[in-house]
Amino acid sequence: MLKESMRVGILLAVLLGGGLSAAKADTFGSGSNQFTIVFVPISSASNPTGGYGVVNYDYRIGAYEITNDQWTKFKNALGISVTGHPAAAYDADPTGTAANVPTNNVSWYEAAQFVNWLNTSNGYHAAYKFTGTQGTSNYTFDTWDTSEAAGGTNLYRHKNAFYFLPTEDEWVKAAYWNGTSLQTYATKPGDTLHQGNGTNGTGWNYYVNGFATNPPGPWNVGSGSAELNGTYDMMGNVYEWLESPSSDTSYGAESNRGVRGGAHNNYANALASYSRHNNTPVTESETIGFRVASVPEPASGGLLLLAGLAFLKRQRPA
Repeated sequence: MLKESMRVGILLAVLLGGGLSAAKADTFGSGSNQFTIVFVPISSASNPTGGYGVVNYDYRIGAYEITNDQWTKFKNALGISVTGHPAAAYDADPTGTAANVPTNNVSWYEAAQFVNWLNTSNGYHAAYKFTGTQGTSNYTFDTWDTSEAAGGTNLYRHKNAFYFLPTEDEWVKAAYWNGTSLQTYATKPGDTLHQGNGTNGTGWNYYVNGFATNPPGPWNVGSGSAELNGTYDMMGNVYEWLESPSSDTSYGAESNRGVRGGAHNNYANALASYSRHNNTPVTESETIGFRVASVPEPASGGLLLLAGLAFLKRQRPA
């Protein structure tokens, strides 16, 4: 369970730094396997003039990286093995068992199956195309044709998907865009990049003449500073899978996938907006996790600060 100060911090960051829009927690699963994902809105009102981060539509980004607890509840609710082809994408378990650290050792294909379940368990279309029988070794990723693809060009994402992995543009805008320019770091106004310790509620989990935590590793999501657009840990902690390859969103199934944000064992330059990396989609690494993005909720008008705080206090994201 996330601390109340963290939940309130999300809304403060959004209200004070990104306009009068509310963070919202979506619910998944049921009973002992129920969990929530908190999303913050990213507006299409302004964009960079070029390069990465140009997104001409409203969307939402997860405030936090997906945790071990959420990953475990997904697997339990799915009721069958998260497996498929190639086998190398499914042969590692997360390093560490703490509930609220970002899940890791998750391949891109595993993250795609998680996102598909978020959609189908709530009555939406799967974001990613797999052929074969789910839960068996022949379950294989494929691409959509242009009539099904988002925007007619993103062959990875179905046009009717509600939840998805962020493209590089969606991820970059959510992390670094301040309405006027892409910042080097995802710091909110008045803050500067600095190392935290995982307990005092400020800073980021990256390497500065030593590790941020002892023993080294990812900390509980939301343990550091709120970022520019209401997110946490888009810098440091673990790298995050992107939906798209590091070069083009319309490449085929065998292309490498981008990762962004740096990890707990990286220097500051890996956390910067200019830092781009990629891995094969079968890669399972203790330094790579993911967060989820979504289409926007229907507009409901401006939200007063006190009303927003009251809303977040009622939420209990796991």
